Amino acid sequence: MKVIEITSFGGPDVLRLGARPVPVAGTGEVCIRVGASGVNRPDVLQRAGHYPAPAGASDIPGLEVAGTVVSGDADALQRVGFKLGDRVCALVAGGGYAEYCVAPVAQCLPVPDGWSDIEAASLPETVFTVWSNVFDRGALKSGEALLVQGGSSGIGVTAIQLAKARGATVIATAGSDDKCAACMALGADHAINYKTHNFQTEVLRLTDGRGVDVVLDMVAGSYIAKELACMAEDGRLVIIGVQGGVQSEINAGLVLRRRLTITGSTLRARPVAFKEAIAQACLKQVWPLIAAGRIKPVVHSVFAAEDASRAHALMESNLHIGKIVLTWETA
Repeated sequence: MKVIEITSFGGPDVLRLGARPVPVAGTGEVCIRVGASGVNRPDVLQRAGHYPAPAGASDIPGLEVAGTVVSGDADALQRVGFKLGDRVCALVAGGGYAEYCVAPVAQCLPVPDGWSDIEAASLPETVFTVWSNVFDRGALKSGEALLVQGGSSGIGVTAIQLAKARGATVIATAGSDDKCAACMALGADHAINYKTHNFQTEVLRLTDGRGVDVVLDMVAGSYIAKELACMAEDGRLVIIGVQGGVQSEINAGLVLRRRLTITGSTLRARPVAFKEAIAQACLKQVWPLIAAGRIKPVVHSVFAAEDASRAHALMESNLHIGKIVLTWETA
């Protein structure tokens, strides 16, 4: 099969089209003929040498795929109601940039009706991440307010839509007026251009000084102190990335007085059972919203798989709104 390999650690040009044996599904797994592969920030970090694959996972990058089940553990397929030939999208710990990919059947979800493989490949990483962090760890409830940092990112566009669909007020930040407009079009109640406005000041103004109940943060660094300062009492800060650096200074007194919670998570190395629980929650809570048209795909660009280096360059430029996807139709 054709795959995209990381030939050495470095810039986008280290990605090359290569060949590997088709993987064989083991116990509890399926093999998917991949129609499309999602591109995510962790792929960029892995390519640069900063985010190695977990032990036992493929060294091929790629954390989400969509395609057709071609083989697998018959008992596992029956247990979850899938069969050969079904179209699925899946979260994987690696191996997604390939024509065939093995995935735990527990981490597969049906492709929503009417969605293409390209659209479905934009789902797993973002939906699993948002559900696990905003709704499980952050415990966002209807009527509460959510601040989404990086609202125009793949994670951001999913967080905006899902939080709005579940009754929250959403404030998003983005790095341009066009990106802010895109966040508003997706349902955000407010959007703040963080390059021209102080988001801490704006959040407090927009909430009449109360602050937000949950913050979804992929920046960390210097953002943490400002986020804590614009959170409501009993607020929850959930960190899912450290693009702004791993060192932060906080006002511990503020955390005490306002009973704030600081938490965070990564998903890739978590066990299959943990991801299965998220998959089942998404199937029950998110897929009906997709069927009702309340969650829609936001795909900014599609690249042929052999042009993965261009896809990574776009990801690093931060010029995209929504997801970047690779297609294997022309590889």
